[in-house]
Amino acid sequence: MWQPNRLEEERLEKARRLEAAGIELYPRRVTRTHTAAAALAARQAAEAAAGTTEPPETLVTVAGRIRRASIKGKVAFMHIEDETGRIQLFFRINDLDETRYGFIKDKLIEVDDFVQATGALMRTTAGEISVRVTDFTLLAKSLSPLPVIKQQVQEDGRVVEYGEFSDKETRYRQRYADLAVNKNVRDTFIVRSRVLKAMREFLDDEGMLEVETPILQPLYGGAAARPFTTFHNQLEQELYLRISFELYLKRLLVGGYDAVYEIGRDFRNEGVSFKHNPEFTMMEFYKAYIDYHGVMDIVERMMAHIAGRVLGSTQVTYGDHTIDLTPPWQRLTIREAVLARTGIDYMATPDAESLAALLEERFGQRVKPGTPWGKMVVDELFGTHVEPHLIQPTFICEYPRDVSPFAKRAERDDRHTERFEVFIAGMEFGNAFTELNDPRDQEARFVEMAALYRTGDDDETPLDEDYLRAMRYGMPPCGGFGIGVDRVVMLLTNRHIIRDVLLYPHLRREDGSA
Repeated sequence: MWQPNRLEEERLEKARRLEAAGIELYPRRVTRTHTAAAALAARQAAEAAAGTTEPPETLVTVAGRIRRASIKGKVAFMHIEDETGRIQLFFRINDLDETRYGFIKDKLIEVDDFVQATGALMRTTAGEISVRVTDFTLLAKSLSPLPVIKQQVQEDGRVVEYGEFSDKETRYRQRYADLAVNKNVRDTFIVRSRVLKAMREFLDDEGMLEVETPILQPLYGGAAARPFTTFHNQLEQELYLRISFELYLKRLLVGGYDAVYEIGRDFRNEGVSFKHNPEFTMMEFYKAYIDYHGVMDIVERMMAHIAGRVLGSTQVTYGDHTIDLTPPWQRLTIREAVLARTGIDYMATPDAESLAALLEERFGQRVKPGTPWGKMVVDELFGTHVEPHLIQPTFICEYPRDVSPFAKRAERDDRHTERFEVFIAGMEFGNAFTELNDPRDQEARFVEMAALYRTGDDDETPLDEDYLRAMRYGMPPCGGFGIGVDRVVMLLTNRHIIRDVLLYPHLRREDGSA
């Protein structure tokens, strides 16, 4: 049960006084005619049309949350805020019923309350466009005051936040309050929405069809990750939250569509980090009659398009770096990238035991016994020594076959595949293949992966007989790609923690228990 603190008790008392005076604290109707931005624009347009700062009056009704109040006897000023911005309200006791003005003067209606105000637009003596209020209604009484964030500018120009709401986890947990008091946080999620819109716009213009595939699946697949499991009582069936859209989307190419995409949530039962959350937003597309080179062309054009739509430029500031998303992007094989950074040609150690010995000898890295050769190449060599240094957009191509069960083999090397991952700012953003469409080879890969990875391993890839059945009907040559939308938003908003771009990130229980 809620136990009000002292400030909340004071607000409750004010609420009781308002109700005793016949004021409805949470009325059913709102009659807003203008947003804050529209009201400001209306006054500016009227002044421009009249050629004077004293044009004919424009009557408006605005609504929003009170963010600031200054009461000076028989006059008062308030700033209210809605999604579009702030506008000032100007009150005079002569313009309002004395009792209603008293609610303001006595601070029964106060900062954080939602209100509606009607009146003519004007400019104050200080020149600020304001509403001269002639009617005023309480829309929602705030019983808990919003947190106050204090800021201090350091000598080097950095802004340090402190106070009761400077703790990041508290802000994530109470995102509603974080949004209410931090405009820059609200702006981040406006950018997120624009990213999704621009991504859909690009893919639609490429002739791809947006589709939806099951979130609850009888068999998970399409990625190397541990799933969340659940149980359907009526069907008496264990189900999995999807870890990828891949296998369902490729079934649609069998069904006759040339190009499909989906934007939605994936769920992976894995650790959290600055770039991982158990549920996250992915976009995947699959297009017939192209290979992974064609996918690279689409990806770099898509990212440039999104940045241009959202930021107005393909130049992105991320931390200390200026990143240029203008195509074409650098393309390297994983073998070339590892050799350039470490001096190691891993093909000289073509078995797991010798590569593990080399890693321990050169870098002191001990690898879990039984780790497949390709996984060591990708995680221990490339991931540790190369990935953090890939700042400008780079396609890393030709991944080992034993970590790429759905990619066609590379033409020149049977141990590698036509697969790439794209890296920007030291992070992996997306994954793509020239998709394997030979059902015999695909079945052999499922069997190979089952031998390499133990049941329950994150990299386990269960054999999906229905997917193989679909492939046996014939799957056209195709390329596919998946990208983490959250990471795109991180890049374009200069945010370095994934929780900063998720409205409701996953957190431990508030009491600290597991």
